[in-house]
Amino acid sequence: MPLDAKIPIGPLAEKWDRHRFELKLVNPANKRKFEIIVVGTGLAGGSASASLAELGYSVKTFCIQDSPRRAHSIAAQGGINAAKNYTNEGDSIWRLFYDTVKGGDFRAREANVYRLAQISNNIIDQCVAQGVPFARDYGGLLANRSFGGAQVARTFYARGQTGQQLLLGAYSAMMRQVATGRVTMYPRREMLELVVINGQARGIVVRNLITGAIESHAADAVVLCTGGYSNVYFLSTNAMASNVSATYRAYQKGAYFANPCFTQIHPTCIPVHGANQSKLTLMSESLRNDGRVWVPKNAAEKRPAHQIPESERDYYLERKYPSFGNLAPRDVASRSAKEQCDSGRGVGETGLAVYLDFADAIKRDGRAVFEQKYSNLFQMYEKITGEDPYETPMMIYPAVHYTMGGLWVDYNLMSTIDGLFVLGEANFSDHGANRLGASALMQGLADGYFIVPYTIGGYLAGTTLPNVSIDHPAFKDYSAEAKNRVRKLLSIQGKRTVDDFHKQLGLVMWDYCGMARNNDGLKKAKEMIQELRDEFWQNVLVPGSENDFNQSLERVGRVADFLDFAELMVIDALDRQESCGGHFNEAYQTEDSEAKRDDENFCHASAWEFAGEGKTPILHKEPLVFENVELTQRSYK
Repeated sequence: MPLDAKIPIGPLAEKWDRHRFELKLVNPANKRKFEIIVVGTGLAGGSASASLAELGYSVKTFCIQDSPRRAHSIAAQGGINAAKNYTNEGDSIWRLFYDTVKGGDFRAREANVYRLAQISNNIIDQCVAQGVPFARDYGGLLANRSFGGAQVARTFYARGQTGQQLLLGAYSAMMRQVATGRVTMYPRREMLELVVINGQARGIVVRNLITGAIESHAADAVVLCTGGYSNVYFLSTNAMASNVSATYRAYQKGAYFANPCFTQIHPTCIPVHGANQSKLTLMSESLRNDGRVWVPKNAAEKRPAHQIPESERDYYLERKYPSFGNLAPRDVASRSAKEQCDSGRGVGETGLAVYLDFADAIKRDGRAVFEQKYSNLFQMYEKITGEDPYETPMMIYPAVHYTMGGLWVDYNLMSTIDGLFVLGEANFSDHGANRLGASALMQGLADGYFIVPYTIGGYLAGTTLPNVSIDHPAFKDYSAEAKNRVRKLLSIQGKRTVDDFHKQLGLVMWDYCGMARNNDGLKKAKEMIQELRDEFWQNVLVPGSENDFNQSLERVGRVADFLDFAELMVIDALDRQESCGGHFNEAYQTEDSEAKRDDENFCHASAWEFAGEGKTPILHKEPLVFENVELTQRSYK
């Protein structure tokens, strides 16, 4: 049966208002009787915790870091979108909606995307009221800049540290609720199990990462805000602690996982510089506002960039996509960079880089303007590479960055498990096959500040919830499962380190399920993952014990989940016999080497149901119906 997304009836622009009115409400005096667990304290988790507690709910919030301020949202640099039209360029809620649907290659749900565009303006007002120091123009008004996939400037920013400033706003709001006693913080906890009782999410089992203690926590609903799974590739722009474990555990308990093969490759990352590198560093997409991307026309070119004359440079994005130029969407820009490097025109020692050159813009606007807009980004680049981007072009190359796939959720952001809500990057709902720049922060805050406070109330008011405590047998069973898994991993005592297995898995995924895929490579990857997983459970080495601070034990559990999840990604990629957005199957491309969709057979979200260990997952499809935009071949020329 097709999945029911519970999309409200009526005109697109009226769906959310109609739905909010029709949702059942919890009496203000009764809200304090409900307990809600929020896992994760990034923008989605922090804003949800603050908003739910402000309404009066009792909230337990868990974060894997020592402080919520270290959530990976802090790493977002460039900005957050909103349809304010401050630049008077003709922007609107409808244009933001359309750009997002088109940017996702028509593989997102119309109703969710339109709601996101509607809410975007409220987010900016909320954050300004919190004191987020957005950049302002000479007259004191909020400034905007452009991002990929749009022809209007709609991105609000705080230099190159927008994520950090927005996170501090959400953190401040959440800590205010901690002070009132309505939010209880649990730092340095990792979720190991989701507790499902009578088909309802009623709690979690966590491990205290300092003491090793296994803890149980009961609630009336659970909200997962645990981010994406890019670290399945080992090298990504994500923080080292980012993982798939929480969402994968929910998948094993009955939550469907949607579109896992939709991963985004970001075009402006500092290239890999060594075999022992542990993560990659992103250079904000905002730099493509002023930087020009180019490679030498001559594949044998060995001269430094400043010695290559203009006539011998290929500004290939400007050549291929004149309407959008250097602001082509991420998937398009990434594949174009790979194409140039594959043809032998890449730069740097490895040949796996292209230039991002600011010489023209610095000459036009002056260095002082650049220092005001991008100073911390330029400093970061110079500190890592030893080169001054004010004097020489940056070298960049695509890297795994964001994951559009995630747990399937309906219009209420509830998964296929009743009472399990999923926000931000952990769900699949808004970005289709490719996320436009500056929309991750928008989705996280929209979900947490403005959507789940309504929809979770509708669930709680309309659901019978028997009293459940941690004395329930299910909590004891799940706690025992978590302890047994930890002890099993410690008992293997093999010869290969956790990172050794993780690196090998990452190479398999990058080579065969990365920027470009083909059926033979995906089949090979599936076999290699299975073989690697078998060896992992026989030969991994985890030193230390379970009863203390043990980072190797933390990592081994996450890598074990990545090994299982990687196979699901490959299965999904093999099933989707088309190219769309970040999923580029080499067998399906246009004459211009662009992604070629198959709308007749694959205009749906693929939601996978766990069938048991070692069994092929079951595919469910949510048809994507486009009533307000026309399905067309995506073009940025």
